[in-house]
Amino acid sequence: MLTGIGPALSRRLVAALLGVVGTAGVPLGAEAPPQGKAVFEAQCAVCHGIAGDGQGPEAHRFFTRPADLTRGTFKFRSTPTGSLPTDPDLDRTIRRGLAGSGMVAQDHLSEAEIRDVIVYLKTLSPRWAEGAAPAPLPVLRPANLESLAPKGTILYKDAGCPECHGAGGLGDGPSAGRLTAGGRPTRPADLTRRPFKGGDRAEDIYRALAAGLDGTPMPSYRDALDEDQIWALAVYVVRLAPPGTLSQLTEDERIGREIAAAHQPRRRR
Repeated sequence: MLTGIGPALSRRLVAALLGVVGTAGVPLGAEAPPQGKAVFEAQCAVCHGIAGDGQGPEAHRFFTRPADLTRGTFKFRSTPTGSLPTDPDLDRTIRRGLAGSGMVAQDHLSEAEIRDVIVYLKTLSPRWAEGAAPAPLPVLRPANLESLAPKGTILYKDAGCPECHGAGGLGDGPSAGRLTAGGRPTRPADLTRRPFKGGDRAEDIYRALAAGLDGTPMPSYRDALDEDQIWALAVYVVRLAPPGTLSQLTEDERIGREIAAAHQPRRRR
């Protein structure tokens, strides 16, 4: 069982010292790499826009609009709230996509193309000129994880999760219809759906709870809950859907796949 602030802080310090894997910053005004620019314009701009501002010609079709990459704000990261993502974070999002959204897996791209487009997208926002992304948050799964589940049931209510996600985790809480992100309506996640955008394991859910989803109403819980409490919530959420659950496509997913089929002729079937 995780105990006390001392050991937890010690583990974070060790992880920070041994795991400095942040991404390199990009000087403001740096020349865009031609290879990455070509990949972005051919594969990404149809939704994200030529300027990366989320205003591509197909963007209007989605309920949840494509990310505005010029803001330099990223939901799915392994880094602390308010931080830039690491290259592996960006690679994961591009390669695997975000389940339930219009961001479909770009698994037709080569390793070199993904690498080049990551370099290019760092030229789209001045935030990347601030320097490297910090080291990822340590994710230290406790040995007694399953025993924390009963605590998670209580914490789900006490932490205010039903206000947005609903008593049963269906995304139908009393505030669900009033949420916005970037000035547009947004929906809280249906926690009974699978797969999740950021992954379905307890470790993935812990990361989302600890890091928060920047640019959305979903905050980081690192300052509100201790390590055991975050893990307890994570295992509770895991148990909201039976193993092997695979939800139907959302409308945004359907549209995303349709666009991919039309604009990405090399996409694997």
